[in-house]
Amino acid sequence: MTYRSTSGGVRPVRLLFLSPVGVVGGAERTLLDLLDCLRRASDGPWLGLIAGAEGPLTEQARALGVETLALPLPSELATLGDSQLRGAGADRVLRFGASLARATPAAAGHLLSLQRALRNFRPTLIHSNGLKTHLLAALCAPGAPVVWHIHDFLGERPLLRRVLRVAGVRAAAAIANSAAVAEDARHVLGRVPVYPVHNGVDTERFAPGPAEGARLDTLAGLPPAPEGTVRLGLVATYARWKGQEVFLQAAARLRARLPTHAVRFYVVGSPVYRTPGSQYSEAELRATAHALGLEGHVGLIPFQAEPSTIYRALDGVVHASTRPEPFGMTIVEAMSCARAVVVSAAGGAAELVRPGNDALAFSPGDVEGLTEAMARLVREPELRARLAEEARRSVLARFTRERYASQVRDVYTRVLGGRG
Repeated sequence: MTYRSTSGGVRPVRLLFLSPVGVVGGAERTLLDLLDCLRRASDGPWLGLIAGAEGPLTEQARALGVETLALPLPSELATLGDSQLRGAGADRVLRFGASLARATPAAAGHLLSLQRALRNFRPTLIHSNGLKTHLLAALCAPGAPVVWHIHDFLGERPLLRRVLRVAGVRAAAAIANSAAVAEDARHVLGRVPVYPVHNGVDTERFAPGPAEGARLDTLAGLPPAPEGTVRLGLVATYARWKGQEVFLQAAARLRARLPTHAVRFYVVGSPVYRTPGSQYSEAELRATAHALGLEGHVGLIPFQAEPSTIYRALDGVVHASTRPEPFGMTIVEAMSCARAVVVSAAGGAAELVRPGNDALAFSPGDVEGLTEAMARLVREPELRARLAEEARRSVLARFTRERYASQVRDVYTRVLGGRG
């Protein structure tokens, strides 16, 4: 991959990626897939990564041959987030203001370190993969153009949307992970060109395979389920809007309507991000399950480095986000593993499925609607099989990571003047 420099010569492209975290959530799995596809291309560019912490992301990037630097975000900056201001009262706004003031000196020092790192990497183009790095890149990026990858609804961010609109003068373009996110981003960012590009999935890693349901029981510390038990699970970070409580409420209703042995439920995930108050704790989820009478019928399984085995072990995968989902990586991953999925159909998630054909759908927060959808999966094995088959077919047609990487490269070409 090359570009024509201002001096008229043709030079190889040096792509530098910025991530505010070192963990691997949905946005980071998508980033790793992009890095892998880019390095495999015959004209692949040089690839670099600066991450806000050491962790699975930096480890996996280095394993791909990506030149990687962990530049730890100060804790005051890493834990700062305005998502908790949504609908907040004056006291929470004041606390956020105090946190912002404490973070300012640390942010200034981090900016200087980032400026030095950027000069050393000498990027042709910078691809920022998180909201904090969008702002940091806007403040200290060198002459290289910056592309923001938008994974969230910016309009839901009370303070950040205003800051990003101002900082957007430094962004050459933005990539949005769904049409819904793109529409929202255009409204917030004004003149910044926004290109919707659906995420992709590694269809070889996330592929149909043996269903080892008993392994879920072992991971959850539960006794083996009786033969014929249908296993339904929700796989997500512990962010409060991911719908774990809705899932547990629907599980309690469903269990009351079916024989005790017919179904078992699993909540798979962990608290991943560092913004205070934004996530459930494991203790909270266990207390909710206890209050709903689900002890012995629901298992909590911590985050798994290889989620494909979890999807294959489930008979049905539930997505239960209570707010519109920007994309919904777990949806396409489970579909790629040929699993029946139930989707909270709003935002980007609604773009991923054809309800009744390759998935079942319900409205966000509708406990009864989710209960009915899960009941169908338990009672109708033929439906589960048909949805699973169509789900895999849909992913192969629409959501491969090769298609994703190709469309992202098209954006790079536009930004670099059509000569990439």
